[in-house]
Amino acid sequence: MFRIYLIGIGILILAIIANFLAGKLGLKTWYDLFNALSGSSDLTLASFGIMDYIWLILIYPLFLGLGYVIGDKLFNALFG
Repeated sequence: MFRIYLIGIGILILAIIANFLAGKLGLKTWYDLFNALSGSSDLTLASFGIMDYIWLILIYPLFLGLGYVIGDKLFNALFG
């Protein structure tokens, strides 16, 4: 159970960092996409560029996967 917790913490920390970096780089986040789809913001799907989609579909999931790997390696280093 503690392994799952450490993996979750790793994913959470990297998700926060990734969202921070996306904001600094001017990339759209999943929150922006969901707001655009729901119509609850001034954003539209037309305002998303190719780099936004590459970020959301390719790079962001890789960041989250890296969070998994880091959490798993941390658990193995401490308790493996």
